[in-house]
Amino acid sequence: MEEKYKYPSLEILEKTPKSGVWYVILNRPSRRNALSHDFFIHFPKALYDLDHDPDVKVIVLSAAGNHFCSGIDLSILGSTASNSGSGEALRRQIMAMQDAVTALERCRKPVIASILGACIGGGIDIITACDIRMCTKEAFFSVKEVDMALAADLGTLQRLPLIVGFGNAMELALTGRTFSGEEAKELGLVSRVFDSKHDLDQAVMDLAQGSFLPSILNQLSV
Repeated sequence: MEEKYKYPSLEILEKTPKSGVWYVILNRPSRRNALSHDFFIHFPKALYDLDHDPDVKVIVLSAAGNHFCSGIDLSILGSTASNSGSGEALRRQIMAMQDAVTALERCRKPVIASILGACIGGGIDIITACDIRMCTKEAFFSVKEVDMALAADLGTLQRLPLIVGFGNAMELALTGRTFSGEEAKELGLVSRVFDSKHDLDQAVMDLAQGSFLPSILNQLSV
């Protein structure tokens, strides 16, 4: 495995040499990969580097441990509110966090989200900005912000309706209920569901190395 990019809370590597498939791994398993302050600083920089690296053909977004992402680290919410001296300062901080997620959309390399375990709150923000989403049958999802009297405004409210339909998106956002990997597939949030992490990993690699992706990349380079 090759690792030439190093960022706090992220592991970035090419598992199979010269495959062109690079993994961006959320790497805070002890916190169920909650999104830290470092994440919002370094994640867009990492995507920029990979996007401009000619050796990178496809990006797989995955996570260390048993859960994809438990949402935004709650310590960020407290520090953001207490350190913002004005409404304008708070607005700028939220916009910076939104921009970090939007970096996935700006990236011209295909991004595949590989999801297992919890995908909650900010995790939904992230995967809705990816091009393709797959999960295990044990994966579970929740647009959890409503339970904390927050709006899912890092991208979920903008992107989720385009994926699952407006009515479904509003029901999920207003109830904050947990839904399964199978229901995520029924809604169209994920395209495929697998019995195990091994099956998911293999399918993601097969897709990333599939013959259709080079043709997409050729179109993007025009």
